[in-house]
Amino acid sequence: MIPGEYVLRPEPVLINADRPTTEVDVVNRGDRPVQVGSHFHFAEANPGLEFDRAAARGFRLDVPAGTAVRFEPGDRKRVRLVALAGRREVHGLANQVDGPLDRPAGAAPGPSVPAAGPSTTAPEQEQA
Repeated sequence: MIPGEYVLRPEPVLINADRPTTEVDVVNRGDRPVQVGSHFHFAEANPGLEFDRAAARGFRLDVPAGTAVRFEPGDRKRVRLVALAGRREVHGLANQVDGPLDRPAGAAPGPSVPAAGPSTTAPEQEQA
């Protein structure tokens, strides 16, 4: 072995092989580019993106960690999504889930964001 040498397996490494996946068609209806990161809960992505958000609930982009998909204004793309794993909890982001994705029947849902999306008004502007 040479110092610093990498010895790799000849077989490819399969990532997300046993996880449920889905595909959605996405259109950027906004006037600015939108970039969505690899581990962002896709259903809560920028409101300027038009797609089946119910189908995307509980899923993220099926791309390598640390990468993103960029949607230019007017772009239409089909993206592959992979189910979130682990505890299947989503906190923050657009605050549409704020807890477990798989809530028991009858459990109160987390807060939701108005259809127009999150406010862009600064707190000091709201008080004026």
